[in-house]
Amino acid sequence: MELLETRNLGKMYDKFVALKDVNIKIQPNKIVGLLGKNGSGKTTLIKLVNDLLTPSSGEVLVKGEKIGINSKKIISYLPERAYLDKSWKVKDVLKFFWEFYEDFDQDKALKLLNDLQLDEDIQIGKMSKGMQEKLQLILVMSRRADLYILDEPLGGVDPATRDYILDTILSNFKEGSSVIISTHLIADIERVLDEVIFIDKGEIILCEDADKLRKKENASIDEVFRRKFKC
Repeated sequence: MELLETRNLGKMYDKFVALKDVNIKIQPNKIVGLLGKNGSGKTTLIKLVNDLLTPSSGEVLVKGEKIGINSKKIISYLPERAYLDKSWKVKDVLKFFWEFYEDFDQDKALKLLNDLQLDEDIQIGKMSKGMQEKLQLILVMSRRADLYILDEPLGGVDPATRDYILDTILSNFKEGSSVIISTHLIADIERVLDEVIFIDKGEIILCEDADKLRKKENASIDEVFRRKFKC
């Protein structure tokens, strides 16, 4: 059974077609790159999977069931924008996640905080954008989820930290789980990808095994993307 499946998924805003007939299948134990230009439909697709938007057509299935309360319990989602209360301290957020999510591993979160040199007692409003993004990633990856969905997880951090974050993702998601990474920083993430999905103007234009695509095109994923989108 697929971990995630979309069937003829579509989304319209008035007369604007944001997504059209999106059909994807994500198997367990995969790291998948959701790749497309700004405005291509990546975030709309992610929000539909997380039940934050209502489809105009089609459906989303998680482990064979329609999205809802059960899917929210097994999906750990990192949104593109900061969402944490800036008046809270880091330790307040950890406590909230520990109380709210049954699968939250506080020991793992504390270890990752230490690795990334984030102080439990610092107020979120006094943290830089990059520090806040690190914290949000720690919170997401400290859950023992079946599916991790990360929307632009590398956008606000320096190149040196990106490698550590990718290694954190690789070493901390639960065995048998899958990760979807939506990003425009393809060169930075392609070494970790098992599969890639290219999306353009709300339609899936390519969905393929990463290694097979490299061999077929005799090029990196980043180069293939640039060719497809003439960047």
